[in-house]
Amino acid sequence: MRLILITNDDGISAGGMRRLAEQAVKHGEVWIVAPDSQRSAASHSITLHRHVDVFPVEYPVDGVKAFSCTGSPADCVRVGCLYLLPRKPDVVLSGVNHGWNVATDIQYSATAGAAMEAAFQEVPAIAFSEEAVEVHEATDRYLPQILGELLESEILKTLPSARILNVNFPGCPAGECRGIMRDVTVSGGRVFRDHYVLQKPLRDGGMRLAVEGVPDKQAEEGTDLWAVTHGYVSVGIARNIS
Repeated sequence: MRLILITNDDGISAGGMRRLAEQAVKHGEVWIVAPDSQRSAASHSITLHRHVDVFPVEYPVDGVKAFSCTGSPADCVRVGCLYLLPRKPDVVLSGVNHGWNVATDIQYSATAGAAMEAAFQEVPAIAFSEEAVEVHEATDRYLPQILGELLESEILKTLPSARILNVNFPGCPAGECRGIMRDVTVSGGRVFRDHYVLQKPLRDGGMRLAVEGVPDKQAEEGTDLWAVTHGYVSVGIARNIS
């Protein structure tokens, strides 16, 4: 039976991961190792010089063995692959993330970072993300089809070194989704243009700052960012961009 490891960066209780697990159990034995809380934008960081704590968790999907971890999403993949699972998994699934991971934003993504750690462990991996809205119809409509296709595809089995499959869903009603755009390229565009704002001055000349992002979303046709902003599900091969 196929052995599947699932993780995410939104935390063990995230709804997107539960929806992914509900589909994954149809394709094999599913284990989850996920952060105990939100770890967005942790990229591919791992924990060194201090410990991580791992706890079994009762998970709301039948047949899933689940654990929470105090480390990063990449730590979760390492713990699963190198310690918890009975053998190296056949595939790692990361997500479904609340927020797209496309264009140059991939370099910050802990969803993609966890999948990249799987690639480093010589395990094929797929990262799944959706627009940061509460409309999940397009995801729920196309996730079963895409997951089934990719798990059986030769593409997954023959990914180049340090590459992952990257899937992003538009946040629109199912009837407005324009279908699947495969073999997209990772664009050089930005989903957000960031800046910092002063929240309050602190003692001794210190400053408390917070980042704010202004949506950009300009991209060339055929790229991942163009696909999701025009109502397509985006499927392509990605790597961390740095």
